[in-house]
Amino acid sequence: MQFTQKESGILKDLKEQEHVCVEKYNKYSCDAKDQQLKDLFTTIGQHEQQHLNTVTQIMGGTVPTVPSGTGSSSGSQSKLTFTPTYQNTANTDQNKASDSYVCADALSTEKHVSSVYNTGIFEFHDTKIRDTLNHIQREEQQHGEQIYQYMAQNGMYSTQ
Repeated sequence: MQFTQKESGILKDLKEQEHVCVEKYNKYSCDAKDQQLKDLFTTIGQHEQQHLNTVTQIMGGTVPTVPSGTGSSSGSQSKLTFTPTYQNTANTDQNKASDSYVCADALSTEKHVSSVYNTGIFEFHDTKIRDTLNHIQREEQQHGEQIYQYMAQNGMYSTQ
């Protein structure tokens, strides 16, 4: 598969972004104080590894088949319910502040990565690649939603 210079540059950027995501979620899974958050970051990190593998396959000339339709393979995971964690526990304020920081950074990362995929969707001429990038972008948006839900249910996200 022959890519334009612009397409090659976008793929390189997406690969770098996904690599950073994998590293961040692995680190944040270890750093998180709350087990629910550790589990969430582990799950998202696994999806980010799949994204990295997919981008790497595209760079190598293979376009993986993605599920059809408007949903995605991780769509059912976007509606998570978290039990509020930070209630009368030892070191509550310090743990909550630490977890809030990593959540805010992870949410910012998801916003950025989603926008990079958005650009890629508009720049590729191959429909199958565009569909694949669109699928990954929807998953990135779902990751952001999951992090937001965790933050909202634990009083970490201000809507004001």
